[in-house]
Parts: sequence; C-alpha cells; structure tokens
Amino acid sequence: MSEQARSVRDFNRYYSQRIGLLTDRYLGQDRPLSEARLLYEIGTGASVRDLRTRLGWDSGYLSRSLRSLEGQGLVQLRAHETDGRVRVAELTAAGTAELAELERRSTAAASELLAPLTVSQRAELIAAQHRTRQLLRLAAVTVEVVEADSAAARHCLTEYAAELSIRFPEGYDTRALVDPAEVSGAGGAFLVGYEQGRPIGCGGIRTLGPGTAELCHLWVHGDARGLGLGRRLLAELERQAVTRSLHTVRLGTHRSLSEAATLYRSAGYHQIPVYGDSPYNQLCFERTLADDVPGKAAPSLDPGGVRLQFAGGRRGG
Repeated sequence: MSEQARSVRDFNRYYSQRIGLLTDRYLGQDRPLSEARLLYEIGTGASVRDLRTRLGWDSGYLSRSLRSLEGQGLVQLRAHETDGRVRVAELTAAGTAELAELERRSTAAASELLAPLTVSQRAELIAAQHRTRQLLRLAAVTVEVVEADSAAARHCLTEYAAELSIRFPEGYDTRALVDPAEVSGAGGAFLVGYEQGRPIGCGGIRTLGPGTAELCHLWVHGDARGLGLGRRLLAELERQAVTRSLHTVRLGTHRSLSEAATLYRSAGYHQIPVYGDSPYNQLCFERTLADDVPGKAAPSLDPGGVRLQFAGGRRGG
C-alpha cells in the first residue's frame, strides 16, 4: 500500500505542476485555483449550502472566498426567495465575463496539452481519465449502517421502488418493501452509500432462518452505476451477515433485471429453486460465506460492465 500511495502522490505532483495548479495565477489570471473553481461552481447561481457540499469546504474557508470574490465585484449574495435562512451566490456581469474568459483559457490549455498526441493517444488519455474518475468517485463514497426508517433509507427505497415500477412489466407494489424492524439490530442491517452527503445506494439483510440471511433491496442510483458500488454494498452486506453468524445468504430478483443476475453469479452466488411467495422473486440465488468475509477487500469495479444492481427479498424487488 505504501508503494501505491507514493505512486499516487508522484502522479498528483506531476499533474498539478503540468496544468499550473501550484501558483496563485491559475490560467494566467490574478487569482488562485480555489477562486476560479468557486466561480465555476456558482455558474448561474447556487446556494451557499450547496456550494459547501459540492466543494467539500468548511464554512469559514467558503465564506472568506465568497467575500474575496464579492470584494472584487464578481459575486453577489442574496437571500433565497422562499427561505430567508438560505443565502444564494450569483455572478455579477463582471463575474459572468470572468467565467467566460476562464472557460476560454481552460479550453485553450486543454487543447495545447492534447496537441502533441496522436488521435489514438488522445482517446487513450480520455479513457484513462474516465476510469480514474470512476475509481476516485468510488473511493470517496462512504457506506454506513443506518436505521431502515431514517430519511436516507426512505429516500433510497422510494427511488428503488419508483424504478422497479417502471422496469417490471407488472409494476411494483411498495407494500413489498422490507419492514424496517427486520433489517436492524441483531437480526439484520440496512446500509446506505453516500457521495458528498447524498444517498446514492442501499441494501439490507435480514435473518431468514438459523444461520441464513436474506439480502434485499440492493440498489444504486442511475448516475452512480458502473462505479462498483453495487459490489461494494454486496460485500459489506455479506460482512454484516457473518458478524451475525449468518453464513448462508439467499436472495431473489426479477427476470427483468438480468444485470443483477450477472452481478450475483460473478460474486459467487449459484441459482437455487424459487422460494417464498413474492411474485418478484423469479430468480433466486444462494452463497455460503467463509469466516474471513469481514476482512475481505471489496473489488473496485464491477466486472463485465455490470451497470445495474438490484435484488429482491421475501417481499420482492
């Protein structure tokens, strides 16, 4: 790990120097990268709360940066139209012109960077950047055990049910959603994955019988699919099962979700006869877990281009 960390640091230093991030004159203008980034994020207008979340800055640093841009006549702050507690940052006419110039210079700098490369080399670089972005996004996601009736859990399950109601030919009955009591405490767990504080994935396990867990409602938001979060949630759910002495994991899913079946098979699950009375559990799977599951590392990206992760349970979906 230490050698890998050194490699990442070496790349960061080289890249930062190559695109001019280490001076207080980003793209040749009289301002540091942080202020230029803030202008980009404000764009056509953004609340201070949203800016803090997107940038990951603490309140003090963001306030100082906004005051600096405000003092330069580039940004103005006002109260939100319907919520006086929320402040909104907007670009002035001078700020809009400054942002347009930043866009022009940034595009020119990127074009200059790409110019010496062949067409195939450019495509290779862009593909590598896309892959890097995926992995960095996945690394930044936090996965937490939450109460199944918490706001984050309810948000994920609402999104989950809404998507299934579209994908399933017969629709989806929300009464099939798990009882929060079944996926909490000693008998189960409910997980939520967060990206910059936003819930983007979930999944639960509950005790099905002695030594047996059932996985339910494994879901990843559409704009986070392909990162490997579904597999990461699956691995953490397996870990939660083993800590509860549940070494057999079962699940059911719908025939419409072929991607889900691919995910489970690739993760070592084998198909078993359909169990339970849920109309949504048309394909069922099972896996026996080893005792070392709690310490195993989650793979980075889903193999085979898996794009969607869903699982049903006794109550379906």
